[in-house]
Amino acid sequence: MPFLSEGSYQDLRLESILRELPLYDFQVELSCPGVALAEIFEKYPLLPGAILIDQGQFVGMISRQRLLEYLLRPHGIELFLNEPLSVLHSYARTEALVLPDTLPVVAAARQALRRSPELLGEPIVVKKEPLAYQLLNVHELNIAYWQIRGIETQVRFEHIQAQMIQSEKMASLGRLVDGVAHEILDPVGFIWGNLTYVASYSQGLLELLSAYEKYLPTLPAEISELKEEIEFDFLQQDLPRAISSIKTGAGRLKTLVTSLQNFCHIDEVYPKPADLHACIDSVLLLLKSRLSGEIEVVKNYGHLPPVPCYAGQLSQVFMNILSNAIDALINQSLNQKFAIEFRGSGLSTPPNHTQKPRIEITTQVRSLGSPDPNAPESRGVSIRIADNGPGISPQKQRTILESFSIEKRAEKETSLGVSYWIITAKHGGKFYLHSPAGRGQTDLSQNVSTGNHVNEEDLASDAGTEFEIVLPLI
Repeated sequence: MPFLSEGSYQDLRLESILRELPLYDFQVELSCPGVALAEIFEKYPLLPGAILIDQGQFVGMISRQRLLEYLLRPHGIELFLNEPLSVLHSYARTEALVLPDTLPVVAAARQALRRSPELLGEPIVVKKEPLAYQLLNVHELNIAYWQIRGIETQVRFEHIQAQMIQSEKMASLGRLVDGVAHEILDPVGFIWGNLTYVASYSQGLLELLSAYEKYLPTLPAEISELKEEIEFDFLQQDLPRAISSIKTGAGRLKTLVTSLQNFCHIDEVYPKPADLHACIDSVLLLLKSRLSGEIEVVKNYGHLPPVPCYAGQLSQVFMNILSNAIDALINQSLNQKFAIEFRGSGLSTPPNHTQKPRIEITTQVRSLGSPDPNAPESRGVSIRIADNGPGISPQKQRTILESFSIEKRAEKETSLGVSYWIITAKHGGKFYLHSPAGRGQTDLSQNVSTGNHVNEEDLASDAGTEFEIVLPLI
């Protein structure tokens, strides 16, 4: 007798599988006459079909629709109704779609829709165990599929809403920081502008006092006591140094506030030529508090022309890559210190080669090449940011590649995922991850766009990490 499993549409999730849907368990032997199956179909109008077995082995499936089609043909009742089902099965030869019960509903619906038009209404055979088969009505599969798509749409809508709120919050924060930076910059400008006059006035006063001493060698006792009290000789030497120190501090504060304004700047609709070296230096200045004295920053700047770009977004990319490099170097430094302490306490630890943490930034103009030999040579700007940290494990690199896909970015945005989108989508550039020891490089853009997998032998895990950004020159 037919049996319907207790599946439900109430608790569907994005990752729901076929096992969770209502499934019909009804098997008949090939030797069963067609009239018996027709009576079962008449008694159970919702039964989509029957699984055909021969001595306990699965041989196929016959649907309600297919049986009625052959019975309605001329002489169909005489040919098929009173004969065993083996006659109808050998005559129909319909291929059943067999899917495992662990297959997601969305994937199953897509496979069902790829069938030929005459088979789109046929039920699907769901395989539970090696010898256990059940039937799934394709209409129930479609209902579940569209319910899941509705859930997916709702989740995506909520994510977009949260992303819009977060983007608006970050834009408001950027405007707030820009306004605060502007308010700081005004008094700093006053200080910076007046320091030149203060230095000139103080130097004039000191020269005037020197002239008085020259023509009045004998000073009254009251003036002599006052000179000793204020330590005039030390004041005469230290006042220019104090003014110079104030000028230096005001200059650094002015540069920092200007860098903060540039970083919070909202880009225009169209890209504008920008000095990439100035963008990198501004980001390094903002990260100066995290760049401890142990981390060495090496700049190998080449001669770069102004590059048409969105300067604010590129600054965000540099910030993301440099922040990750700093985190890796700080963690490596702490691990090395702990290893040294453990060795000092007599515990056996593997030897660890200590090296000074270093971030190296190299910029140059390079040829991009062209598949067409007759086409003019295209050129681009290369920005390489490398560190000598512990590197990225193969598993983590695969996670990074997955985060660049549209599906993963919709679930959760990562700093490198945002950087990839800015470089490839907004600037038409390339994003590379170089592997050390002559193992070549991984084109992150190519691997994401083509779905290629990265060979684990090409992934570095013990010799630092280097990201390269290539922007085309227009």
